[in-house]
Amino acid sequence: MKDFFQVVHSRASVRSFLPDALRDTEIDALLRAAMAAPSAVNMQPWEFVVVVEKNTREQLAAALPYAKMAAEAPAVFIVCGVPARACEKSADFAVLDASIACENLLLAATALGLGGVWTALFPDKSRIEDVRRILGIPKDVIPLACVPIGRPAGPVKPKDKYNPEYIHKERW
Repeated sequence: MKDFFQVVHSRASVRSFLPDALRDTEIDALLRAAMAAPSAVNMQPWEFVVVVEKNTREQLAAALPYAKMAAEAPAVFIVCGVPARACEKSADFAVLDASIACENLLLAATALGLGGVWTALFPDKSRIEDVRRILGIPKDVIPLACVPIGRPAGPVKPKDKYNPEYIHKERW
């Protein structure tokens, strides 16, 4: 397993996958890492739909313009926020907290030698409704992101995104 900084700096968006199924232990490890994320007042307002069935993955790919790779990824994770369980029952907190869980999911994939890509559902209402319809997600739950994960089909090329111009010391 890679150390933390290797994981962070080697994470990249992977859009092409080998057909090999993920092991149940890998899926469990990914979900445990996602749920280890911090959340406002530790409310943990997230839930996940794990999709491995090919027909459902194809439906998601057909409905989502930026998630066509979902059809070929062996697993697709739909990260959801649950406002009723969020701090102050806030949709904003639910989205923020589920976003952090989503990042943990992607970092865990990298640590396991897998690859994934975050594709946004929120705030696009049509994408949210399509995913709700396909997966039976209740109206009071926010499908935030579609994250296809699998073994990368080719080399992963991370980008150095560090930019000192974005850093302000003490004041803007």
